Amino acid sequence: MANFLETERLSLRPFGEADVDRLLDLDSDPEVMRFINGGRPTTREAVRTEALPRFLHRYPCIGNPALWAAEERTTKEFVGWFELRPLDENSAAVAELGYRLARAAWGRGFATEGSRALIRKGFTEFGVQRVTANTMTVNARSRRVMEKVGLTYVRTFFEEWPETIEGSGLGDVEYALTRADWELKSTG
Repeated sequence: MANFLETERLSLRPFGEADVDRLLDLDSDPEVMRFINGGRPTTREAVRTEALPRFLHRYPCIGNPALWAAEERTTKEFVGWFELRPLDENSAAVAELGYRLARAAWGRGFATEGSRALIRKGFTEFGVQRVTANTMTVNARSRRVMEKVGLTYVRTFFEEWPETIEGSGLGDVEYALTRADWELKSTG
């Protein structure tokens, strides 16, 4: 498959049917899923019928999927995925940044590297005007990535979730970055 985006160390490419096992392995690690669903593994059926169709969906406003498989450029090893998903199917004005990396990829700067590249592509090629990202308040690692790529804290909010996850009582946080602020930071 053709790469969608390359960074110094990562290649981002569209997902395909052959990625079911990679996604299953990623979502079967309790530490990877800790802040998603409390650490429960995702079933093969859920990956095949729920996750993969979402990963393959093409957004008319950008002409592409919004979620991409991430591989190390030199080894081609699957390290996880990134998203820059328009919140409106037909407008790229506001897009949500997201990432999920295998534990072996943690602490290596991949989340920051991939996120920066996607933000740049969103602002320069897709017409994105605002990037937003959410995580649990207690997810310090993810919050740090958001800050490193230029997003700033917007608010803490509380939603009803089907199941309680450790730390969920402290709510979720939203971070954001506008194109105008990104341009100022990029040239400053």
